[in-house]
Amino acid sequence: MNARFYEEAVTQFYGKRKLGSSPICSMDFYAPFFDSICQNLHDVETLDRLSDKEKWENLFPFRQEIMDKNHTVVVTDAAINIVYATQNMYFMNGYKPEEIIGKKPTLFQGKGTCQETKQLISKAIKNRVPFEVVLVNYKKNGAPYQCKIKGAPIWNKDGKLVNFIAFEKEVA
Repeated sequence: MNARFYEEAVTQFYGKRKLGSSPICSMDFYAPFFDSICQNLHDVETLDRLSDKEKWENLFPFRQEIMDKNHTVVVTDAAINIVYATQNMYFMNGYKPEEIIGKKPTLFQGKGTCQETKQLISKAIKNRVPFEVVLVNYKKNGAPYQCKIKGAPIWNKDGKLVNFIAFEKEVA
């Protein structure tokens, strides 16, 4: 395969998106990286469409949160059922987004999850206010991890609560 044609095709296909160019050293290394960029861009576009569909009052910088900060994004409905999760969820905790749609985020909690922190989250959700916490969550394989979560209610342009959003990242 001629790398010049590959680069030209990528530039043409993703030209309107703000991707930096990356030299192809080895497809073994580049292909997974390129695939993750494509998945992240797809997530950004899907979240933008969801915000348009639900007529969210506030816009979120999804590109910055996902591409630059490498946050996992989880969106729930007003009843706290997961309606969307970004593909990078799998790298954080081993769950594929399609495995958790329709479930509650408490799926990730376990015996080591701090009760006080859980109550703080519940209170923030009940009072419909933003929150930021670090708590112990559990991966699909049962391993614990520290998860920093920045959550917030989402209102539509008519002032109705339509979703909650969480920006999550595994921390040391």
